[in-house]
Parts: sequence; structure tokens; C-alpha cells
Amino acid sequence: MTTLLIADDHPLFREALRGAVARVLPGAVVHEADGAPALYALVEAQPDADLLLLDLNMPGAQGFSVLVHLRAQHPALPVVVVSAREEPGVMRRAIEHGALGFIPKSADAGELGRAILAVLDGERWLPPGAMAAPPLGGEEAAVARGIRELTPQQFRVLQMLGSGLLNKQIAWELGVTEATVKAHMTAILRKLGASNRTQAILLASRLQLDPGQVPVLPEED
Repeated sequence: MTTLLIADDHPLFREALRGAVARVLPGAVVHEADGAPALYALVEAQPDADLLLLDLNMPGAQGFSVLVHLRAQHPALPVVVVSAREEPGVMRRAIEHGALGFIPKSADAGELGRAILAVLDGERWLPPGAMAAPPLGGEEAAVARGIRELTPQQFRVLQMLGSGLLNKQIAWELGVTEATVKAHMTAILRKLGASNRTQAILLASRLQLDPGQVPVLPEED
């Protein structure tokens, strides 16, 4: 039995994806997540899932960091990005960060179904012209390598850091001591090649959909 995971924070679009899956795979089991934290739990609970349909912009996931992290932690799980961002550069970055396909949200139900079947058959699915964009820059590729080396807990700490939380706030959210968070921070800085938390956030922002956007910069603590 085919098992698909859908990660998107818009209920209507999740419904559209469920409908597309039902038409081409009537017996498929579909599980859903509406944000990154729920997605991590879902992937752990469904280790044998056949495909993940991933939105790039939902709570806890802005850009390619979640894609990079999931591909590192669950390399056997195929991921197809389903996004409203349809620029060729975004599509190419998604593929170079490990997605096996890219489906624009403007696609009709027929195209959604064909794309899902193609990827399940081991093919790559991309709109025409997607790979005509320039390849990844060296800095973005280096940051992605660092993200892939992070443990799941270190990745969560980095995400919370990027949301503007201080160490004590991160410790409370994760239910750990502040000393544990500081230990994670030390490992994060080393793996990203950063000298402090501000630089780590700036480096991680290379994986945003719009890399020039200035991220939240928390106070040092």
C-alpha cells in the first residue's frame, strides 16, 4: 500500500492534493502535517512512507533548510516540493538541495497526478525551463553541507534561534537545560563555520527563498 505525506499549512490545498492522490492512487494512505514541527513527528512515525509532498513556506519552514535537513536525516524518503514560488531559480535550488521534483501550485489536478506517479516510478518531475537557472552558489552549497551535519535537536535549536529566541527561551521550549542549549550552539557554530550566533543566523539565511532578506537577529546571551 502506497503511503504519502503532505506538509502544507493551507487546508484547501491539502484537500486538493488528497484529491489528486485519490484519483491516481485510489488505495493510497495519506498523512498530513500543517507545519514543520508536526512534519518531523510525522516522518518519524511513518518511516516507510513512499513520498513527501512539501511546501516550502509554512510555520517553522521558510526556505530550503527543512528540505536539506530531511534529506540528510531520511535519505530514503523521496521529496517533491509543491510551491507557489514558480521562478526557475527556486525550482533549480529545490532540486540541487535534494528534491526529486517540483510541482507548481498552479498545476491542475491532472498534472499533479502525473507528477506524483512519475516520481513514485523513480523519475524526476520539473516544469520546462526549471534547470535553465544558474546553479547553486558556493556559499549556499556550503551552508547546506553544514545543515546536513546537524542532529535533529541541533537543527531545531538553529530554527528557534532564527526565530529570535534566546538560549533560555529555547531551553524552555525544548524542555532541556540552558547548558544543553549552549552545548548545541557550540556544535552548530562549528558545523556551520560560524563564530557567533548572529553569524550562524546570517549563514542559515542563505537557504531562505529570498536570500537577501535580513533575518531576525536576536541579542547575544
